[in-house]
Amino acid sequence: MHRRIIVPSALAASLLLAIPASAADFTAGAPGIGDSYYPASGNGGYDVSHYDLRLKYQPATDLLEGTATILATTTQNLSRFNLDLGLKVAEVRVNGRVARFATSGDHELEVTPAVPLEKGKAVSIVVRYAGKPSEVKIGGWSAWARTPDGGVAAQEPDSAVWWFPSNDHPLDKATFDVSVLVPDGTQAISNGVLQSQSSKLGWTRFNWRSNKPQATYLATLAVGRFDITTDRTANGLPVLNAYSKDLGDNAGSARASIERTTEVAEWLESVFGPYPFNSLGGYVPNVTSGFALETQTRPFYSPRQFANGSNVSVVVHELAHQWYGDSVSVADWKDIWINEGFARYSQWLWSEKEGEGTAQELADYVYATRAADDPFWTVKPGDPGADDQFHIAVYDRGALALQALRNEVGDEDFFAILKGWPQEHAYGNAHVADFVKYAERVSGKPLAGLFDTWLYQPVKPAAPAASAAGLASAPAARSGQPAKAAKPAQPRSWKKIAETNTIHESEHDTH
Repeated sequence: MHRRIIVPSALAASLLLAIPASAADFTAGAPGIGDSYYPASGNGGYDVSHYDLRLKYQPATDLLEGTATILATTTQNLSRFNLDLGLKVAEVRVNGRVARFATSGDHELEVTPAVPLEKGKAVSIVVRYAGKPSEVKIGGWSAWARTPDGGVAAQEPDSAVWWFPSNDHPLDKATFDVSVLVPDGTQAISNGVLQSQSSKLGWTRFNWRSNKPQATYLATLAVGRFDITTDRTANGLPVLNAYSKDLGDNAGSARASIERTTEVAEWLESVFGPYPFNSLGGYVPNVTSGFALETQTRPFYSPRQFANGSNVSVVVHELAHQWYGDSVSVADWKDIWINEGFARYSQWLWSEKEGEGTAQELADYVYATRAADDPFWTVKPGDPGADDQFHIAVYDRGALALQALRNEVGDEDFFAILKGWPQEHAYGNAHVADFVKYAERVSGKPLAGLFDTWLYQPVKPAAPAASAAGLASAPAARSGQPAKAAKPAQPRSWKKIAETNTIHESEHDTH
C-alpha cells in the first residue's frame, strides 16, 4: 500500500481550491457591452441563451404585463448585473430566490442576487413587469407604435426595452419562446413558428418559437386584427404573412409584394446559400411610419412602402438581411455596412435578374449622379458614425463597394464570397474587417486598398479609382484628364429601388 504524501505547498494549493471566492472577488457587470456608437447598449458579465416571454396585452389601454424568464451563463464572478428594460418592474428572482433591484438611466435594471454568482455557472432570471409601452420615451423617441387595433414593437437599433428585459445588443443572441395573451378576435404576431393557439374566457393565447440565435432588436411583436395567409416552401418551411385589416388602398399592393416572399427567398438561396431559419413571412400593420425592418423570419413593412403600387424590391432587401444582418450580425454597430450594403446590393442583383438594369448599370448611375461635392461622399460606410448609421450612403455607396469587389475578383470568386460568408459566420457576429479578410482569402487577392477607397475615404473616389473598379468614370481617366463621360441612362429598376430608401428613414431621423 502506498501513501500519497502531500507537501505543504501542494496542501496549501488544494485548500485554496476548496475555499469559496471571497466577496471581494465578485464585481458588478458592466452597464454596457462596449459598443462604439451606443455605450449604454447591452451589458457585461453574462451571456443569454434563451428568452421565455409570457405576455398579456390589452389593445384598448396599451397595458402590457409580462413575465420574462431568461437563461444565461455568467462570464465573470458577479455581485450584480444589469438588464435593459423601460417598463416598471414588480419582482426579480435569480435562481429562484428574490433579488434586490433598482433602476438607473433610461433603461438600466440593476439586479443584485441574494447570492453572488460564480463565473461559468448557469443562471435563471425571472422578471415580472408591466406598463404602457407607448408612454416609454428614451432619448425622446419610442420603438413602440400604437395602432387603431393594437401595438407594434419594431425598430433599429433598439426595440426590446419597450416590451421585455434583455441584454440588448446583437453580440448576445439567444433563442426565443414568445407567448402572448390577447382579447379574442385579436392576433399576436411574432418571430419564428406558431407552435399553438388556444382560447379561453374571452382571451386567446399565441405561442411562437424562434429556434435559432436571434438578436434582441430583431425580436418583434405585433398585436391587432390581421388577415393571415399560410403556406409551405418546397423544402417544407412554414410561411406566414399577416396584413392589417385596415390598410386601405395599400392592401392590394402590399399583398402583391409580400406574397412573393417564397419566390424571393428561393432566389436568394441561389445567391447566399441555404435559408438559415425555421420559417418565412412578413407582416404589415396599420402604422404611419415609412420604414421596413428585417425582424428575424418575419420582416416588418410599413404600408407606405406600397403607396405607389407593389414593390418586390423592398421584400428582396429585408429577406437578404436574413443572411446578412440576422444570421450574421454586426459585432459593433459601426459595422452596419455588412448588413445594409449587402441588402442594397441584393436589390441590384434582383434588378439584374429581372432584366431591369444590371448591377453594373446601377453602380454606374449612382457614381455618375453624385457630384464630388455631394455630402453623400463624406459618409464612410465602413464606419459612418452613429448619426449617419442609416444614411443613404451606407446603402448605395456600400453597394458600390461590392460592385467594385465583383469587378476586381471576377464573378466566380465574388459569388463564392457572397455564399460562403454567411455559412462561415452563421448565427454569429462579425466586423467589416472580418469580411475583408474573408474576401482576400477566397479570392487570393490583396483587397485592403479597394475597401479603404470605397468604404473609408470621405471623398468621391477619383476617376482612376473608379475606372480601376470598373465603374463608368471616363475613358479619359486613363490619360489623367477629368472625367467627362455622358451621364448613364437611368436603369428601369431605379425608381422602385429608390422608393425603398425610406426603409432607413425612421432610424436615421430618430438617431
